[in-house]
Amino acid sequence: MGSVVKLNTAEGAFKALDACHRDIAAHLDRLATLFEHLSAEGVDAHAQQEARAIEAFFSETSQQHHVDEEAKVFPALLASGDEALVATVRMLQQDHGWIEEDWLALAPQLRAIAAGYSWYDPAELQHGIEVFLELCREHIQLEESIIYPEAKARAAKLARRRATLPPLRFTKEAPSSS
Repeated sequence: MGSVVKLNTAEGAFKALDACHRDIAAHLDRLATLFEHLSAEGVDAHAQQEARAIEAFFSETSQQHHVDEEAKVFPALLASGDEALVATVRMLQQDHGWIEEDWLALAPQLRAIAAGYSWYDPAELQHGIEVFLELCREHIQLEESIIYPEAKARAAKLARRRATLPPLRFTKEAPSSS
């Protein structure tokens, strides 16, 4: 399971976000496979283990990933003044809400499967999983094709600009902030 990593550099932060996207994609695949397994085998020990792992991942790591994007990636893009970029970021923020809402419908069913219960409605579970998979996959594709490259380019430009600035020097004559 992926973990949320706090890194101080923009490059490090994006490596962590990219790695989390890979973890999310892997868990989406596991979720699709879980439904196939449930259809063929029912709620067995394997289904319970998978449901437990998938539910934990999307209830913890994936949600924190969205919090990180909202705090570390989106603000600079929203302040860019680029109308199309701002509209895309706003759509992704809305997606985060929809993903959370869809997850809140799926999570109890996965917790029940993890506990060995089979009271879920297969058609409802299948529909919920399909909607969740499609939304998450489209969301990641949009972030990776537009938002992350733009945010990375802006962060690199800022880093280059900062590198050209002279180092701050403090002297005795400088007024204090206290």
